[in-house]
Amino acid sequence: MTPVGIEDLGVYAGRVALDVAMLAEARQLNPARFANLLMRRKSLCAPWEDPISFAVNAARPVLASLDAAGRDSIELLIVATESGVDWGKSAATYVHHYLDLPKHCRLFEVKQACYGGTAALQMAAASIAMSANPAARALVIATDLGRPVPHSYAEPSQGSAAVALLVSRQPHLLALEPGASGVHGYEVMDACRPTPDSETGDADLSVLSYLDCLEHSFRAYAARHPSGADFQGHFDLLAWHTPFGGMVKGAHRTMMRKFRQAPPAAAEADFEARMRPALQFCQEVGNVYSATVFLALAGALAGGTFPADRPARVGLFSYGSGCCSEFYSGLATAEAGARVRARGIGAALAARVAVEMPVYEALIERTRDGMIGARNATPPRDGLDALYDQGFAGSGLLVLDRIENYRRLYQWA
Repeated sequence: MTPVGIEDLGVYAGRVALDVAMLAEARQLNPARFANLLMRRKSLCAPWEDPISFAVNAARPVLASLDAAGRDSIELLIVATESGVDWGKSAATYVHHYLDLPKHCRLFEVKQACYGGTAALQMAAASIAMSANPAARALVIATDLGRPVPHSYAEPSQGSAAVALLVSRQPHLLALEPGASGVHGYEVMDACRPTPDSETGDADLSVLSYLDCLEHSFRAYAARHPSGADFQGHFDLLAWHTPFGGMVKGAHRTMMRKFRQAPPAAAEADFEARMRPALQFCQEVGNVYSATVFLALAGALAGGTFPADRPARVGLFSYGSGCCSEFYSGLATAEAGARVRARGIGAALAARVAVEMPVYEALIERTRDGMIGARNATPPRDGLDALYDQGFAGSGLLVLDRIENYRRLYQWA
């Protein structure tokens, strides 16, 4: 069977960042509890940005590496988001237009909380595997913006970013293993976004649901894998949905104790070897919902250690509140690591404009509802002109210019 998987990826994590230690001090969060988050910075959304501009900015470098025939080979575009801007019109229509994708490309938007990105990837992979065109490609973009809940321990981890995946039969980054997948899902009210400007839920229930889904989706994976799956020996690297680093570390420790009876020191050593690389970008960006597992994957590929004699098996876990989860795997070579490092994700994160608390507070207020439902509007820049000039002017990035009769209009900065 011809392998199908991720040929290339692009990450756009905004141009603005906040040091979350500064935020924790300003919010008077308990230092011990804050330290357990394992967060350093988080990416912010500017008033002239939205999920569509993030998605386009993530995908453009990927498309720039394709020639005309390569772009024409894209038969499917799926945009995964829980930050949609319209109840009916798909975000994918805007993304398709501003990326100038071919008219024969099927396009739509999916929503399943943080699991949406994986749902889109699996749909895209199945479509490519079934295509009569051996050169067919799909573009999957997971794009989400956090709606911060001030004065909570969730606030330091709520970030904004998009990750674009080019899916094809040339999986230079990750070849998905056919049938190597376990799914677990049920209805639970652990987290939701009942309005465009709010996130709410039961944090303790969310942690418990995550752990429950991790265990049972892995058990389903092991039951379906032709060779079975030992949790420690089967995977060389791990990349999981990462609401915050401390949650993933605790989940890994629980799995090591449950499936390997590992003492704390052994679990810690395994975490450092197999999972720590996947946190490198997540700790700098925050929880970006449907895109987070792919940001973790980028970190694992860029910083992981690959066996000398075979591809590395990467174990991925995706969890979306509400809930649906999936444990799946793919194979990656050292070449994949080199390709991801060449994307310069770390350098782009380091180049973000660092803001102080007054600017952060202004950004929260001016991006709270994303102007969703506005008939006519212009993104507010008053008092933020310096931020625009420093982070966006002349960058060539797509930004939201205005809304006219509900239609969002963009321009290249």
